[in-house]
Amino acid sequence: MPPARRVLVVGIDGVRLDTLARVPTPHLDTVADAGFLAPVTVTEPTPTMSGPCWATIVTGVRVTKHAVWSNDFSGHRLGVFPDFTTRLARQDGRRTYVAAAWEPLVTVADGGPLFRRPTRLTHHAPAADTPQAWEDADEATVRDAVAVLTHEDPEASFVYLGAPDETAHHLGCTAAYEQAIASADRRLGRLLTALRARPTYDEEAWTVLVVTDHGHRDEGGHGGDSEAERTAWLACAGPDVTAGALPVRPVLHEDVAAQVYAALDRTPDSHWTLDGTAVPTLPRAVLFDMDGTLVDTEPLWLDAAREVAAAHGHALTDEEGAWVLGRTCADTAAYLAALCPRAVGGTGPRTDPEATVESALESALEDTFLAAVETGVRLRPGARALLDRLADGNVPAALVSASPRRVVDAVLKTLGAEVFRTTVADGETDRSKPHPAPYLEAAARLRLPPEACLVVEDSPTGIAAAEAAGCRVVAVPSATPIPRAPGRRVLDDLTELTRAWGPPPRS
Repeated sequence: MPPARRVLVVGIDGVRLDTLARVPTPHLDTVADAGFLAPVTVTEPTPTMSGPCWATIVTGVRVTKHAVWSNDFSGHRLGVFPDFTTRLARQDGRRTYVAAAWEPLVTVADGGPLFRRPTRLTHHAPAADTPQAWEDADEATVRDAVAVLTHEDPEASFVYLGAPDETAHHLGCTAAYEQAIASADRRLGRLLTALRARPTYDEEAWTVLVVTDHGHRDEGGHGGDSEAERTAWLACAGPDVTAGALPVRPVLHEDVAAQVYAALDRTPDSHWTLDGTAVPTLPRAVLFDMDGTLVDTEPLWLDAAREVAAAHGHALTDEEGAWVLGRTCADTAAYLAALCPRAVGGTGPRTDPEATVESALESALEDTFLAAVETGVRLRPGARALLDRLADGNVPAALVSASPRRVVDAVLKTLGAEVFRTTVADGETDRSKPHPAPYLEAAARLRLPPEACLVVEDSPTGIAAAEAAGCRVVAVPSATPIPRAPGRRVLDDLTELTRAWGPPPRS
């Protein structure tokens, strides 16, 4: 059973992006390092105020649709364009949770609430409009949120922290403001710890988004058009994002709600008319399987296995043929040795030592497969364009194959050896797919952690190896259907990946 998908969005009000470079924020850094942290520009005509920005963030539509134009929400259209916690609760019956101290977010004050009908809600209004009162309110908010996130089971949650914004309003972007940001980061750390403390955490796949709504002028305050006010940011980590990923287009506030839906595997209805989309990202490296992924050699390999099996008295069934896909020559030889009546381990006469028979089968498989490959191979649809896109974007590519080096080198005459920073063939690691060693070796050669690498595979064997290595996976099935799972996208062909990444940025 695949892990249950869950999402936590933490909104920290009014945190300047440039201040993050000066303030120690280890918990935000943890999220950013596991995924990405990207600037967000508050686009015209959205006012740089909390109400309009948070409405765009949680509804996924722009100000011209949700009609929250100020911190007075009167005249809004949130009934037509609800926040993600309300939409998921009302339309899908999902459990959602909101914790916030700012009244218009969760009460009828000033034309609210922004969050119309989440399943669960906690609210602690500040006792006064002072920085310390807001610190106290955020502390109470996080205390409740930690309890809910640890002991209950919300599928999508939003937790709001307002003290940094209020501190800047009262005291400007001073040392006190930086201390408020550091305090917010510590509270973020407690929320992340609450997730890990869940009894069911190991059976869940969590996406975490941390976002701010706007910046501040140096003296404190916002609402204008300066770069400091219009620059916000989003950090995102989860099973669908590689570590250190790079967004391939500018990130927008309206993308946050879309990212929530994507993280929950919820396809937005076209009638929602969302303005945002899940953020497409480039990984730091792409590790490709070869047979069946980049080149259409799986039929050749299957024919080779059938030919060798037939020569040893066995007709390979469809089920047996599916097993050999993505396997090494050695593994397939051992498998055939147990099936073929004229091979050791089968039901027929046993005349040769087992190791000798398996070695002979392995040699026959390699020679037969190589002969077929040398007659010419066809690229899988979109393979050349995808490799060119990575080269144009200076994203390292590696080839990780279960085929012998002789076969890999023969295929590289078609693919072009120059497009890969490194290649790993069968026998060049202690163990082969489905063991993770080949993918771990490729990542190590690129001097990257495996979680920063995206693997493109076509077979269950290769996918098992990649996921065991800790890599994110794009599956492009060739001969065997592949189910979706957290950390794994399933595409019809490689062209979908190229389209998702779009053209390389202009230099």
